[in-house]
Amino acid sequence: MGVKKLFVWLILGVLGGILLFSNWIPQSTGVMAQEYEPANEPVSNTTAINTSAVIETVIRPPGVAENRVSDISGNLTSEAGGGVVENSEVTVYEQGIALVKERREIRLQNGINQVAYTDIPSGIDPTSVIIEDPENEDTVILEQNYEYDVLNSSSLLEKYLGREVNVTDRNGEMYTGILLSHAGNSVVLSTEAGEVVVLEDFSKAELADSSGLSVRPALIWQIYSPVSGTRELTISYLTSGMNWEAAYVLISNAENTEADIRGWASIDNRAGLTYENAVLRLVSGQINRVSQPITPVMEEKAVADETVSQAPFVEEPFFEYHFYTLENPVTLENNQAKQISLLSADSVPVEKKLIYDISVSEKILAYLTLQNTNESGLGMPLPAGVVRIYSDNASGGLQFIGEDRIRHTPESGELRVTVGSAFDLTARRNETNYQRISDNVERVTYQIELNNSKSEDQAVTVVEHLYGEWEILESSDSYEEIDAFTVEFRVTVPARGTKLVSYTVERRF
Repeated sequence: MGVKKLFVWLILGVLGGILLFSNWIPQSTGVMAQEYEPANEPVSNTTAINTSAVIETVIRPPGVAENRVSDISGNLTSEAGGGVVENSEVTVYEQGIALVKERREIRLQNGINQVAYTDIPSGIDPTSVIIEDPENEDTVILEQNYEYDVLNSSSLLEKYLGREVNVTDRNGEMYTGILLSHAGNSVVLSTEAGEVVVLEDFSKAELADSSGLSVRPALIWQIYSPVSGTRELTISYLTSGMNWEAAYVLISNAENTEADIRGWASIDNRAGLTYENAVLRLVSGQINRVSQPITPVMEEKAVADETVSQAPFVEEPFFEYHFYTLENPVTLENNQAKQISLLSADSVPVEKKLIYDISVSEKILAYLTLQNTNESGLGMPLPAGVVRIYSDNASGGLQFIGEDRIRHTPESGELRVTVGSAFDLTARRNETNYQRISDNVERVTYQIELNNSKSEDQAVTVVEHLYGEWEILESSDSYEEIDAFTVEFRVTVPARGTKLVSYTVERRF
């Protein structure tokens, strides 16, 4: 009986162990699943980040747990939308280009991140893009794709070549067929019946979808980041479609002894993007470029901004150029020409000059000259531009008397503006004698006849250009050597009279 009882207890022990083990296994499995449940919970596919630096980025989790590559996509755009960039720095050059700098806050994951950068101008030079991470110099851009397949009727039709489309003509009749070609407002279709239909002027084309096309050009980047986190990147690029030029107004008094001068910087933005609250810099000087950009032609005509800023520019030299920085931020609307005050000076001393230079004109020209100095009220490098001249007539009314384009004028340089040709003064230049002294020596006599129809004497400067090794042997009037090849005769033409200026020069070649 003892053995049987021991055997029964052994059987019961085994059955109890099995029962206990079977109950323990589900409980343990449930605990393990519960511990790892957070990692297996459904994770939101997108997480929107809208920062104060107007960046909207979508971060998706990696497809493989061990993979450190994260996929970041979305738009680095402003909340306002519609092609607006805020708080940027825009440096505009006189050659129709601009350098744009933007600071954008963006979240990057450790590894390779994909970023879509959409609010960019249509004239951007993708090869000029620079991305800098001030916090970590190991952040680098590995790849950049410029997506310029912009959504329009031509790109849509191009996408559907060889595919079925529905086209409605001007009479309302619909044609269905394979799109063979398109040009302008005409298409060629191949119908199910085997016919080729040419629609020269259709009213509507129905397409399945427009996936893969963008409303605006975009840059798609692959950026490597050694660490995860939100950082501020500096993005710089060159774009065409922006230009600036200086324009001046010179208002002379009736005696032509003083003038008020106003200078304006005219900035023309046709880059396809609006820059709000931008730090504006203008560069005056001729920069060297490998090839000149082509400014995109816009359908909308640029219009002048009626609100003119009175904020002055601060001028500073930079390399071999001059920078003009606007003290206050400014908004540069797309398709807008904006005028901003560049300089203002009153009662600047000017001098009227009548100059006869046969190499410039056959007529005697009237000029207004002034010195670009602090004493005169100017004293700053003047960018090249158009000067429009006004003067008071005898009745006291302001009249437009001429305009001229000036070159870049450095500080302390002379500014000479051509007003127009003299009406009551005429000139004629003749060669009155010629002698060939030897094979390389000649002797020539010139005579310049100046006639004055006015009732008062007129001071005229006669400019003569001489070449080779020259020597004036004799002259009717004294002259001044301006440089190695130029002399000036300053003479007075009597009222209603004539003045003859003659000289003989010997030249060696």
